[in-house]
Amino acid sequence: MTTDQPAGLTARNTTRGRPRTTGTATCARCGRSAGRTRATWPEGKICGPCFTTATRTHGTCPDCGQHRLLPGPPETSGGPRCAPCTGITHDFHCTRCNHEGEFYRTGICARCALRDDLTELLPTNPADPATAAKLIEVLCQAERPESIITWKRSATVQALLRSLTNGTTPLTHEGLDNYAETAERATNHLRALLVHHGLLPYQDPYLARFEAWIKAKLDPLPEQVAKPVEQFATWHHLRRIRTTTTPEKNARGPVHSAKQEITETIKFLLWLWETHQRTAATCTQQDIEAWLAAGPTTRKQIRTFIVFIKNTGTNHRVEMGYYTPKTRPTITQDQRLAWLRELLTGTSESLPYRVAGALLLLYAQRLVKVARLRTDAIETNETTGNMRITLGLHPVPVPTPVADLIRQHLASRPNLRTGSNTQSPWLFPGTRAGQHLHPNTIMDRLRSLGIDLRGARNTALDELLTITPPPLVADALGYSHQVAFIHADNAGDAWARYVSRRTNHTPERLRDNKRKDRNG
Repeated sequence: MTTDQPAGLTARNTTRGRPRTTGTATCARCGRSAGRTRATWPEGKICGPCFTTATRTHGTCPDCGQHRLLPGPPETSGGPRCAPCTGITHDFHCTRCNHEGEFYRTGICARCALRDDLTELLPTNPADPATAAKLIEVLCQAERPESIITWKRSATVQALLRSLTNGTTPLTHEGLDNYAETAERATNHLRALLVHHGLLPYQDPYLARFEAWIKAKLDPLPEQVAKPVEQFATWHHLRRIRTTTTPEKNARGPVHSAKQEITETIKFLLWLWETHQRTAATCTQQDIEAWLAAGPTTRKQIRTFIVFIKNTGTNHRVEMGYYTPKTRPTITQDQRLAWLRELLTGTSESLPYRVAGALLLLYAQRLVKVARLRTDAIETNETTGNMRITLGLHPVPVPTPVADLIRQHLASRPNLRTGSNTQSPWLFPGTRAGQHLHPNTIMDRLRSLGIDLRGARNTALDELLTITPPPLVADALGYSHQVAFIHADNAGDAWARYVSRRTNHTPERLRDNKRKDRNG
């Protein structure tokens, strides 16, 4: 922890995993006491963690030049050596597949042990032998098969695998959707594996769950409420989200916003029907104003529905303006720099979240966008070693301290061995195969430190706009020109005059655009 600690930062236990056992034996590599050792090699007794690290280290041996397991001492000149060159007499080759590494069971590696377990678990004469074979192959392709062995110990997972192979559950998205009603977590994890390895076509998980969520919301509603809500959810939200969703741009953000608007619309229409026996078609302007005045600001989210019923001819008599928040959160520039210093040099969080926080504080990036950054957004000049990152139309330079942090992260990205593989395109790989880290996970971790996420982003953008014209900032960071000018106007910056001259945007036009931006 740095001594210049930002306000709001609380102590976090950074030790993860099980505590080490203690005993009389001393590991020759790490020097710590251990209850028992895993092996005795030329340099002495080796504890369990050091043995596991050694038996998972592969590369080119500096002595013999062969690419193989390198269990030798890592501190030696040139790096660790292979077993014969180090004098380790143990044969680490799996007796079945000849892979060199740690044995999971007597004489065989974890991948072969997993194949044995799956073959024993699944029916001897499955209804569809091809499906059973595909499942076994997909699960055995995991970079870290030990994680699949642990996952399949669950009785729920075992029941799911049997259901797929005996023909009860079809190997389709629809079949998995039906099974997910009783085992959602296990089903979604398996679905991600199957999509990642090409056994199922891509299906946006947020969109699929949104469709089921709409149905569950509509079922208990009276017809006078359910009918307009169904039309609003289907013809406004679902149609729009389906046309914009791709594997590179998932539906998380639009679905989250749509759920909020639909939920508030249901509350409004239920109140309207139960209190005044009026519907969306017969509601009055006074009804809307009374509803908004008597509750929290979240009620403003019915505006999209009001515009929808007016545009579709359901009700021409009502209207609702944009909502303008009374406050705009910011932090001081000193607080922003203190948080940057903490994330770059402190130990308050693990590496991936420090990198994500630095991108927020330095480049004013939304964490939703940070979570879905790909590794090819980072480029390094081989001659100078300078790093650039692409966040908008063209790459921008990365300062050396942040570049060093990103390099450390790229060399040790987590979640590459749990069903996915080391070729994951995501800068922040998630725990499910082929998916990036969920943005809410990043948000929760950074908020737990005490960082005001919206305030930090607003301050970072304001600072950038004080030294660079809004169009350049917008193009570099992936913002629209309109949003950049709105932030410049909010910050009281002279660039607001620049937009008035160059684009004929009057101050009144800027304020209108600001309201539109905040309301989607």
